[in-house]
This record gives sequence, C-alpha cells and structure tokens, in this order.
Amino acid sequence: MPDHAALLAPDRNCWRIEQAERAALVVDACDYYRLAKRAMLKAEQQIILVGWDFDTRIMLDRADDADPSDGAPNELGPFIQWLAKHRPGVSINILKWDLGALKLIGRGTTLLRLARWAWHKRITFRLDGAHPTGASHHQKILVIDDRLAFCGGIDMTADRWDTRAHAPDDPRRRRPTTRRRYKPWHDATMAVDGAAARALGELARERWTRAGGDPLPVPDSAADPWPERLEPQFERVQVGVARTRGGYEGCAEVRENERLFVDLIASAKRFIYAENQYFASRVIAEAIAKRLAEPDGPEFVLVNPEAADGWLEEEVMGPARAELMRALQAADPHGRFRIYTPVNAAGEAIYVHAKITIMDDRLLRVGSANMNNRSLGLDSECDLAIDAALPGNEGAEARIASIRCDLMAEHLDVAPAAIRDALAAGGSLIGLVERLRRDGRTLVPFVPPEPNAIEQAVARTELLDPEGPEPLTRRRLFRRLRPA
Repeated sequence: MPDHAALLAPDRNCWRIEQAERAALVVDACDYYRLAKRAMLKAEQQIILVGWDFDTRIMLDRADDADPSDGAPNELGPFIQWLAKHRPGVSINILKWDLGALKLIGRGTTLLRLARWAWHKRITFRLDGAHPTGASHHQKILVIDDRLAFCGGIDMTADRWDTRAHAPDDPRRRRPTTRRRYKPWHDATMAVDGAAARALGELARERWTRAGGDPLPVPDSAADPWPERLEPQFERVQVGVARTRGGYEGCAEVRENERLFVDLIASAKRFIYAENQYFASRVIAEAIAKRLAEPDGPEFVLVNPEAADGWLEEEVMGPARAELMRALQAADPHGRFRIYTPVNAAGEAIYVHAKITIMDDRLLRVGSANMNNRSLGLDSECDLAIDAALPGNEGAEARIASIRCDLMAEHLDVAPAAIRDALAAGGSLIGLVERLRRDGRTLVPFVPPEPNAIEQAVARTELLDPEGPEPLTRRRLFRRLRPA
C-alpha cells in the first residue's frame, strides 16, 4: 500500500468514487473515434453523446484502417442514421452546447443531417442552454448502455483527428468538405466500464433533463461494449468523478474540479506533470506559488500549446498565461516550474487539447476541465481520477508511471524506457526533459510574449474567463499573486 492517505474525497473534490472493472487512457482522436465506433456498434439499448461540439461530416474510421466487415458508414452523420436503422432497440441521444450551434451554419451537409436526425424516432438531438450567462457546456462524454463510458477532452468534431505521430503534412489531417489542412492535434480521453460507467450515465441523463429533454430511462443491458482492440491499463480500480457546474436556476454551483486541482498541488511530494490547453487560473497559480516557495517542494512540468486555438481565445488566455508565468517565475527561487510546448519533426507546433494531470505517479486525472477560471466554476466539466492510495487500487502507481513515461516519450520522441531510466538516474522531471530535448520532435521551453496594455487589462479583469457567473468586471487574476 502507498504510505500516504487517499486524496479523493466525495463532497470535497469529487462527486462519486465508483469501481471500473476496466479502465484505459486513449490518446488522440484517431484511436478514440475508431474505438467509439466499435463500441457503439455493440449497443443494445441506449447511446448518449454529450459534447461541446459535433460535426456530422467527420470520419470515425479512416480508409486505411477501417473495418469493412461491420457494413457501417465511417462518416459520423450517416453512421448514426445507420445505427438507428440497423439497431432498432437502441435510442441515440445527442446533447450539444447551444451557442456552438452557430457553427453549424457553415458546415455544409451538417444541418441537413441534423434535420434527418430530428425526423427519426430513435434519434434525439438537443441543444443545451441550461447554464449561466457566459458559460458553455464543455463536457465530452459517450455512454453506451451504462456499461461503457468515455470521458475526456475529445469532441467528435472537425480539426480534432490526428495520430500520435502528429506527422508533418499528414494528408489525412484536413477539414471536411473544404479539405483545408489543420495543425497537429494532441488530445486524450479515458474509457471506463462497470459502476464508473453507470455513474457517468447518471450524470449524462441528469444533464439531458436539465437541458429540457424528456427523462431518459436507465438501461438494463447485459452487453459488453468494451472494444476488443482496447487493452485495459487498470482492472477493478476505484475511479473518482469530479465535476464543474455553474449555479443556474436552482441548480447549485459545483467546484469539485477546482478543489481537486488545489488538493493535487498541495499534496504533491515529487512532481506534477500536466498536459492542458490553458494555464490561466488564478487559483491554480496561487496554489503552485505556495509550493514553489518551499525549499524542498515539488516540481511542476506543464505541457501547453504554443498559442490558443483562435484569435479571440489567444487574446484572452495568452496574456493571462504570460502574466501568471512571470508571477510564478518571481516566486520560484529554486527553478521548479516549467512550461513546454510540443513540436513535431518539422518543428511545427502541436496543439495541446488534452487535459491530463499526474501527481507523483500515484494519481492520474483525465477529463474536460482546463486550467482556466471558467473550467473551474462556470462551465460544465467532468474529470475522472484514479488515486493509487484508495483501497483496492494497489498496484496502480506502476501503471500511472507507465502512462506518464509513455506520454513524455511521445513528446520527446524517445522510448518510454528512456524516460523511466532518466528519471531514476537524476530524480528531476525538469532535468529529465532538459537532458532528452533535441532537434526535431521535442518539447520546447515556452517563452511568453510581452502583452500590451489592453491585453493585460483584459487578462486581469477576467472579462472573458470569469471564475463564476458574478459580475465579470471584478479584478481578480492577481488577488493574492502579484506579478513582478
């Protein structure tokens, strides 16, 4: 048993702790889309797809790796219709953020496909507007018969598909219809079954009802939709489910994800390794600053994208990241905080959309919550966490360590054994990265650009990245953390 107490605690930093008979991390959308298709083909009663965005034109299986034996289309829209026709006992329920519906106008056949879905009695499509002003529905969950669930950062939409190679100029990395190329994209989700999958089914059905949908029945299926190609990394493991939800119309605010981040940082003994789309949270930065001041505190290695995806997001998140980085550098006399960005073999920036946190190789966290303010108190989010210190999770530390080595090996273009050996030799996660960095595919230290006065003002007021639905003009970014 680990020599430390379990970190996960219901009613504090998670909603529930439930057992998964099997659990596995799935890295990048190439594998996720393929596995999701195979799992949905096994559904007997109910499929619930919950997401920030959907694009019916994306391909689930690519031509070079598709399985023609199932007879099902590979394009998402036709596939859903095929399922409704060939699986008459299965209800298909799709929930999407309502404001994101504006994107549908420019998506060619997507509106037509949604209209066809609307006419089908076994397909129900809803737009979710049940959230505070300025909030978004950001969970990315797929539940099949309450027997299998995926929960993480990957939406079934355009610009997400990529392989772990993130190869330069991969001809398959193109938008539907326009065929326009998009940047390499790194993402992750987690598959769980058993009681953990049932808990996510309960969460998805509650969200569906909250969004105005008729209550969905609880399925009672003996099916096993776990995909044959997915090798479990954990068996009979306890899994925590952590949420974010802004208070709305009698529905109480939930900040479990925020508390879990703070508790992870406060409890770390050796290091925190994190991959995240953003670094713009005041609460997280303050918690890190407190540990950096300790003479023997943990190291922090954060893998971020070079820039946010989209001009507006970068105008909001970029300056906040720069401001927080400068403040943390001033609070880091021992040099234990680094942000790196991944690049491929051609030096092209890989966009990091994954939300993964690993603490001391004893706790693994995967979900939809970003390290920004709105993900911790305003938007709807869901993360899964495996804590090796929980009773029943004996042996999980070695598996979590293997996952971390695998992720770092991908970014540094080395074998996972090289990551393991380098950490064992030096003991420092930052030192490991610095020793193994090289030309070509690698991790590059992030150097923030100098924000102008307007960008600084937007970042400090949290105007577009608020911590909650209260007035958005309150200056809070540096409430207890002042930049140098």
